Amino acid sequence: MRKLYRTIYLTVIVSLALVVAVSGLLWRLGWQHSPAGQAFQIIGELVAAALPPDTAPAAEQQRAVARLAERLHADLALYDGNQQLVAAAGDPLPAPSRKAGRSGDWVNGPGGPAWSMALPDGRWVVARPPMQHRSPGIRILFMLALIALLVGLCAYPVARGLTRRLERLQEGVETLGAGNLSARVTVEGRDEIARLAASFNRAAGRIEELVGAHRLLLANASHELRTPLSRIRLAVELFQTTGHEKYKTELQRDIAELDTLIDEILLASRLDANPALSAVEDVDLLALAAEEGAHYAHCSVDGTSAVVRGDARLLRRLVRNLLENARRHGRPPVRVSVTQVGDQAVIEVADAGDGIPEEARERVFTPFQRLDGNAQGVGLGLALVRQIARLHGGDAALAPRADAPSCFRVMLPVGGEVGGRSA
Repeated sequence: MRKLYRTIYLTVIVSLALVVAVSGLLWRLGWQHSPAGQAFQIIGELVAAALPPDTAPAAEQQRAVARLAERLHADLALYDGNQQLVAAAGDPLPAPSRKAGRSGDWVNGPGGPAWSMALPDGRWVVARPPMQHRSPGIRILFMLALIALLVGLCAYPVARGLTRRLERLQEGVETLGAGNLSARVTVEGRDEIARLAASFNRAAGRIEELVGAHRLLLANASHELRTPLSRIRLAVELFQTTGHEKYKTELQRDIAELDTLIDEILLASRLDANPALSAVEDVDLLALAAEEGAHYAHCSVDGTSAVVRGDARLLRRLVRNLLENARRHGRPPVRVSVTQVGDQAVIEVADAGDGIPEEARERVFTPFQRLDGNAQGVGLGLALVRQIARLHGGDAALAPRADAPSCFRVMLPVGGEVGGRSA
C-alpha cells in the first residue's frame, strides 16, 4: 500500500514539473514572436540608425551609446565584429550570441537574459531593460515553480490520507479472513473508498449473521437429533428383549422422523448457501394443495386456481410443512384455502387449535424454537416455509382470524419474477 501512495504522490509531482518545464520551453520559444521580442527588434533598428559609423572614434561611440541607453531606459552595449566591447551604458551585459542575426537572439548573463542583434556593418548590439521594466517571464516561471512546490506539499497528506484508509480497509479484510467475524472498518468521507468500506461492513455483517445462524442450526440440530436417536436406541433394546411388534412400529416412526429432520437440515443449509431456484415453472397452487391435503385426515382444500412461477418441489414442501405443522401442533379439522388477491396468490392453512400468543408469533419461524410451556420445539418446518416463500418473492406469517386463531398465511406473486431473498 505504501507503493500506491508513493505512486500517486510522484504522479502529482511529475505532472507539476512537466507543467513548469513546458511553460518555460514555450516562454523561451515564444520570445521570438512575443511583443517584447518585437520591441527589441525595433530598438535594434533605432540603435543602428542612431549610432555613428564604426570608423568613428571610441569616445563618440560611447557618448552615442550612453545617450541611447538614457532615452531607451535600457542597459546597452556595443560590440565590434570580433565581439570586443566598444561602448556600454548601464549594468554589464553578456557578449552577443553568434547565432543571432538581424532578427536577434537571447543571451544569458549574470544580470539576467539580454537581447543581442547583429547590425548591418558587422557590429553587435546587446540590450536589456532595467529591472523594473524587464519582462515578467522569469517571475512567471518562478511563480509556477513556487505553486508547484506548494501543490506538492499539499498533495502529500491528501495522497497519504487516501491510501491510509485503504490500509485500514485491508487490515479489516485480513482480520475478517483470520476468523474475527466481528471485524468492521470506520466509514470516513463520502467518496468511493467510503462506499467500499460500507459495503465491506455490510458483507462482514451478513457473513457473521450466516455463520452465526449455521452455528445455531448445528447446535440445535445436534440437540434435536438426540431425541429420536435415543428413542430408536431404546426401541431396539426393548424389541430385542421382548420382540413385541409395537416397538418395531415405534422404531419405524422414529426413523422416519429422523429422516425428515435430516432432510430439512440439508434443505435449509442448501437454501442458505445457494439462495436461488434450480428450476422455474408454472405451478397451480390449488392443485398442489389438493394433492398434499389428500394425504392428511380431516383436511379440506378449497379456493380458486392461482398459478405462480417457481420451483414445484419447494412449493410442495412449503404446503406439506404447513399441513404437518397443523397436524403436530394443532387440532383437526385442517382447512386449506387458495385465493388470488390482485397480483398475489394467498395460501391459508388453519386448524382448530387455540393459536399462538402474539409475542411468540415471529419466534415460531425461528429454527428449533421452543415456545413457553412446550417441551417440543417447532423444528425447521415453519422456518423453511418462510425461507421458501421469500425465495419466491413472497412471505409467510401467522395471520389469526376470529374463526381460526391458528392460521398461517403465505403470499406469493402471481406470474411475476421470482425473488431471491433468504430468511
